[in-house]
Amino acid sequence: MEQPNDTDGGESWQMFANCLGVDPDLFFPERGASTKEAKGVCQGCVVREDCLEYALANGEKFGIWGGLSERERRRIRRQRALARAAQQTRTA
Repeated sequence: MEQPNDTDGGESWQMFANCLGVDPDLFFPERGASTKEAKGVCQGCVVREDCLEYALANGEKFGIWGGLSERERRRIRRQRALARAAQQTRTA
């Protein structure tokens, strides 16, 4: 499979996603329900990182994106914010 190239700023990466054509409800489980099956679809997906970055950049609050839950994405956002703050402190 050809690697996606998203240089135009669009979401062309979505056409390469493992989840294309999968029931979206799988990626938006009820509170407390298992996310294992959805994360399994994401495993090995060639655009997993693009999907995750899309969710992070757009503040997706619900669902599995890039193989991660909202809680897991919040942790990444928090870590990145701390890293940016530390970087600004070092350069100031």
